[in-house]
Amino acid sequence: MIRVVLPAHLRKLARVDREVTVEVDGPVTQRAVLDALEARYPMLLGTIRDHITQRRRPFVRFFACEEDLSHDTPDTLLPNAVATGAEPFLVVGAMAGG
Repeated sequence: MIRVVLPAHLRKLARVDREVTVEVDGPVTQRAVLDALEARYPMLLGTIRDHITQRRRPFVRFFACEEDLSHDTPDTLLPNAVATGAEPFLVVGAMAGG
């Protein structure tokens, strides 16, 4: 099981606690985790990735094992600690402003 930590606004939308789990068959990539997350919580469709392009939305970042994975390609393997459930995959709402 893959552990996923969501930001507060997405937790509220999905009506879940801070951390959820999803199951991924095959290689554990950003795409696979987000596909599983959106399949389990369809109300999240389009909130993390664009409906058409499947690109990460602006002001959403991905982290795991203290690394920013936001600019990795969607099919890059996630760290083994995420794949084994030892560490969570974090979806973080970025801040902007002056």
